[in-house]
Amino acid sequence: MKALFLVEPGKTEVRTIEPVKPAPEEVLLRIGMVGFCGGDLNGYRGLFELQEYPNILGHEVGATIEQVGNQVPAEFKPGMRVTVYPYLNCGTCVSCRKGRPNACQDNKTMGVRRPGAMTDYISIHWKNLFTSDKLSLRELALVEPLTVGFHAAARGRVSENDTVAVIGCGIVGLGAIASAVNRGAKVIAIDIDDSKMEIAKKIGVAHTINTTKVDLHQALAEITDGDGPDVIIEAVGSPQTYRAAVEEVAYTGRVVCIGYAKKPAEFNTGIFVRKEIEILGSRNCLGEFPEVISYLESGKFPVETVISKTVSIDEAGAALAAWSDNPGPITKIMVDFEK
Repeated sequence: MKALFLVEPGKTEVRTIEPVKPAPEEVLLRIGMVGFCGGDLNGYRGLFELQEYPNILGHEVGATIEQVGNQVPAEFKPGMRVTVYPYLNCGTCVSCRKGRPNACQDNKTMGVRRPGAMTDYISIHWKNLFTSDKLSLRELALVEPLTVGFHAAARGRVSENDTVAVIGCGIVGLGAIASAVNRGAKVIAIDIDDSKMEIAKKIGVAHTINTTKVDLHQALAEITDGDGPDVIIEAVGSPQTYRAAVEEVAYTGRVVCIGYAKKPAEFNTGIFVRKEIEILGSRNCLGEFPEVISYLESGKFPVETVISKTVSIDEAGAALAAWSDNPGPITKIMVDFEK
């Protein structure tokens, strides 16, 4: 069967690998859709510190159960549509012992530190499956990236009393926007691409700010009557956006950081103290899969608008390279294994 390998930075290959068989507690999945994520892009560019090479990419999955092992609960049946929890935690580090396996010190995400799902079939332990008889395979492949944004909103304790600014309207940022809107907050979307902010409008943001056209500080001051947002979620990963989040958040506000900054960021640390702000890291997700599946089943999320391009596995490497060359307008690329 075919598999897309990230061989080294800047190089992908479609290779033939051996078929897989499920262990007694595993389920054999026929892959339908797999999304490329920002981590794949940064791995391709050699900018993702956790990426291991060579590796089969892919952890945003929409699949169908093909076969079940003899120790899998009866609720899992061939033909069911599922998505996959792609993280593997050690169970013994301090994060795991505290019930925070998403921040496991030895976390192994599919496609990053262990083989991913960008292939025809994979075997997965049944405990890592989430089903939906309402969602399509392409919708199921959006669940995982949206959970990352939903987790960030949870980390920021976003409520209906908050004004929330999300910097970056990629798929993870859109997940944070969707969660904040769903929690009743007043949400501001910030990006440099108008097409992405048009998607944010469909999700329900109150305001958009294109920082190539207006001054961020002035725009936020006008929207918040000079207070600044109660919560700022950073979903880009650049020193500039990290600094902007700290500088623009309200006094006693909360900054949630999702993006991996590619270079060190310098801060005036006096801002931390004067404002008495909270700066919170947010990694992967922690129990948000059912919440996101329910949200997608409600039909509130503009799925078709978010998916920028759908390609076959043979076209996937070229699509990733093109995304690297021109990342601006791309929100989500899907690899369709039925093409």
